[in-house]
Amino acid sequence: MATIRKRSENTYQFIVSLGLGADKKYKRKYKTYTVKEKMTPKQLKEHLEHEAYKFEQQVLSEAYITPNEMSVKQFAQEWQEKWLEKNLSESTIMTYLYTLNNHILPVLGHLNINKINTLMLLDLMENLKRKDGKDKELSISSKQEVYKVLMSLFKRAEEWNVINNNPMLKVKKPKNVRKNKNELNVYDVEEVKQLMETVQEELEHWRIFISLALATGMRRGELLGLEWDAVDLESGVIDIRQTIIKTRNGSQITSPKWDSKRLISLPQSILEDLKEFKHHCRKEKMRLQHKWTEKEHDWVFFNENGRYFYPDTPSRWWKRFLKRKKIRHIRLHDLRHTSATLLIAQNVHAKIISERLGHKKISTTMDIYGHALPIADREASEKLDSILNI
Repeated sequence: MATIRKRSENTYQFIVSLGLGADKKYKRKYKTYTVKEKMTPKQLKEHLEHEAYKFEQQVLSEAYITPNEMSVKQFAQEWQEKWLEKNLSESTIMTYLYTLNNHILPVLGHLNINKINTLMLLDLMENLKRKDGKDKELSISSKQEVYKVLMSLFKRAEEWNVINNNPMLKVKKPKNVRKNKNELNVYDVEEVKQLMETVQEELEHWRIFISLALATGMRRGELLGLEWDAVDLESGVIDIRQTIIKTRNGSQITSPKWDSKRLISLPQSILEDLKEFKHHCRKEKMRLQHKWTEKEHDWVFFNENGRYFYPDTPSRWWKRFLKRKKIRHIRLHDLRHTSATLLIAQNVHAKIISERLGHKKISTTMDIYGHALPIADREASEKLDSILNI
């Protein structure tokens, strides 16, 4: 059994002896362990013996790597299993792992984590390149993702006593370099009119998809996760209950972001379109009956098997559509921002916009769209002036 020594009030050291080595010196493996929960003396004794036994088995199976021998790649595996998988959403985990595997491990993975210093991390941040073969500097948002992953990685390493000091603490987060930090890439009223006219020529489901995105500000995954029983065609209200997200194993149905289940009222014109579209969907289901495999859900947007679209499908269609019709490119997600700015232009209160978008706090709405509110306020003031100036 491993030896257990008390180091401080809540910290203990496990020692496993490996006997006499070829150099005539006794070999030992050490591990510092911190108890974070309150226990009775008996519980503490049993807990420490259990952890010491686990450590001993690791050492004897040669699976244990002492912290001062651990590479960044080896620690990243521990970080993924013990923290990443347990604390973040699937979509965030995917982003973190992509960033880790493409921008961090190729540079630092083979190095001892105890040898990483601030200068090495600064050098990594300053030389980040895109991975598409174009050898261009990484975007600010992607650099910020690298920063977040590095900060999380080395913060855990310090907390778990793998390193003594966090070398990321003196690395500054990359700042946005846009002239206006709140500037959004959205369509103005004339561009929206052009879009709505052009999309009439597309397949029915894409026409409705774009109309709903602009009318409601729903996220892509929320639109894909929409079922007909969540669309009240009598009262003109959509109930946001679920969303479709990408995972490492495909896609899945889950709760909306930040638990933002909500009701969204629809404009009358969109409501009439939806009534016609539902009738169209029923005819499509009859036409595709021999291919239809969906038994559980009644999706508003579906493929030829009756299943929901994979999350990347509308984004790919959107890019091709804009290029084909020579319309200025914005991201599909920017239709959500366009919806919000259109409401602001109509002097809709920020609280209402926040609720429609499913923001957890109104401050989030203000942070994103605050720059547009003074413009709307000035226009409202000018309208009042025309009324009151007799």
